[in-house]
Amino acid sequence: MTKIEFMSELKIGLKRLEVAEREDILRDYDEHFMMGMQEGKTEEEICKSLGEPKQMSKELMAEYHIEQIEKQFSFKNIWGALLSVTALGFFNLVFILGPVIAVFGIVFALWVCIFAFSILLPIYPIVCILGLSTFIFFEFFTLLILCALGLLLGILMKRLTKWILRLFIRYLKYNVSIVKRGWENE
Repeated sequence: MTKIEFMSELKIGLKRLEVAEREDILRDYDEHFMMGMQEGKTEEEICKSLGEPKQMSKELMAEYHIEQIEKQFSFKNIWGALLSVTALGFFNLVFILGPVIAVFGIVFALWVCIFAFSILLPIYPIVCILGLSTFIFFEFFTLLILCALGLLLGILMKRLTKWILRLFIRYLKYNVSIVKRGWENE
């Protein structure tokens, strides 16, 4: 493989990155080639020492998306990181995608329950006005307790959600490092 082939494959693999980020990475690899040639290595030797450009671009994309999550928590960034890490291999598809979907599904369901508990009390007067229920103190106090429970659980879930996201990022980083070590050993 020549330098041009290597760089073009790498560029294709990094096409979803921002232009400045992609150009910075390509400059770094161009520097690797210049330094290697100064040491007397051929382009083929340098390409072999750097590894497969397709796999490298997948790893770089995964690292980029993980950095984006650390900068800003958003569904788009989380989804991008999840997809880029699962693209690294079948192992990741099995051991990341399933558990992550399950955990985020549970977190989402808990947030829905908290929301439902929190809006019960404000909706109760509307239900009584529409004649769908008669005002009963037992119902009112039960809804008051559920609403308070929803608000308290909301505070706890906010912390739990942040903790789960931090754990998710650590797991993704760990997984990327394992894949890198595996490719370096081959």
